[in-house]
Amino acid sequence: MSTSSTNTPGATAAKSNPRSRVIFASLIGTSIEFYDFYVYATAAVLVFPALFFPGDDPTQSLLKSFAAFGAAFVARPIGSIVFGHFGDRIGRKGTLVASLLTMGVATVLIGCLPTALTPGWEVLGPVLLVTMRFAQGLGLGGEWSGAALLATENAPAGKRAIYGTFPQLGAPIGFILANGVFLVLATTMSDEAFVSWGWRVPFLASAILVIIGLYVRFKLIETPAFTKVVESGEIAKLPLARVFRSSWRQLILGTFIMLATYTLFYLMTTYTLTYGTAPTDADVPGLGFERNTFLVMLIIGVVFFGIFTLVSGPLAEKYGRRAHLIATTIAIIVFGLLFVPLFAAGTVGVYALLIIGFTLMGLTFGPMGALLPELFPTNVRYTGSAISYNFASILGAAVAPFIAVALWGVAGGSPVLVGVYLSTMGVITLVALLLSRETRDLEYTSNVS
Repeated sequence: MSTSSTNTPGATAAKSNPRSRVIFASLIGTSIEFYDFYVYATAAVLVFPALFFPGDDPTQSLLKSFAAFGAAFVARPIGSIVFGHFGDRIGRKGTLVASLLTMGVATVLIGCLPTALTPGWEVLGPVLLVTMRFAQGLGLGGEWSGAALLATENAPAGKRAIYGTFPQLGAPIGFILANGVFLVLATTMSDEAFVSWGWRVPFLASAILVIIGLYVRFKLIETPAFTKVVESGEIAKLPLARVFRSSWRQLILGTFIMLATYTLFYLMTTYTLTYGTAPTDADVPGLGFERNTFLVMLIIGVVFFGIFTLVSGPLAEKYGRRAHLIATTIAIIVFGLLFVPLFAAGTVGVYALLIIGFTLMGLTFGPMGALLPELFPTNVRYTGSAISYNFASILGAAVAPFIAVALWGVAGGSPVLVGVYLSTMGVITLVALLLSRETRDLEYTSNVS
């Protein structure tokens, strides 16, 4: 069948899914994803050790809390396979609704759980917390790739990288929302009230975002790219097997292309907060900032993250995804080698480190919304991009905080080895980019495996 102007991806998307609906529907899920991460991460440090894993040894309680936190990283690859299968089999819309519902219900239920201090819930409370955290991870495993496909498969010609930045904006938005909520709670209630019931507020509040997100996503219709797959009878019966058979190289490259991005993200958020607030006279010394003060500094840095996520879209369209990311990755490698002089330069130096780091984060994270899906044919795109994204989260995110803390200790409180670690991950990503091909001019709506 010939393709007239009314059947082009841009025209179809404009007719079927209004731009504002596409942008908001792709943005809301990732905003909830990162909001949930930071809310849980903060609670895992502040209250969960005492409430769900009480014991005589505070260190053991904290480690158990972190173990529960890590359950989501175990679940995410499973979620990427499960939701990827249905996203490539039945469509993007229904799968996106299911992933958001899975993630949202689990988050809200965490806010309702009886703690281990409640009589009769000493064992069941922690078990349910881990179960809900695992369910969060399942939903997260399919959320990002579905949101990225929703944005890029509805994008007008020549604007996929621009549209692909909208789901990426969920990271800075979720960070600001989560830490903003905790800052408000910290300044408006006592520690006793926060431990008693205040910690539940951020989890329950996510219900508002979930309801809005579900409303918008139910109003969507299927993307033009998937509709063409259905019409041509090219749906993959087993997307997982198909993607490993036809696109195994892209899976490997996509995972390592995303590696430096994930490592940078979690070092800039998790490690800098730990190092920045550790006492200067501790066994492994830090910078000694008061926690709320450093959170404000982080939020300021994250504003640059959001700005340069948007800036990265037009740059990736103009210069190509590969060229843009090669330049950004080289800058990340250099940035890692500047950790010591920047951290040692006082408050101004720390602000400079946060602003530079989060600027680079926006420049590298933004184009991934287009690049990773573009690596894969349409009929296995959901599965392929989800697996690459989530396996990168294990290699670059799940282990980064532990490796960074260990290297920090080995260096006697200096961040020098942490910076070298980031630069090393950048080198690996640079190699993957050099081995990849440009995807900007790829035929996006009709290529199948």
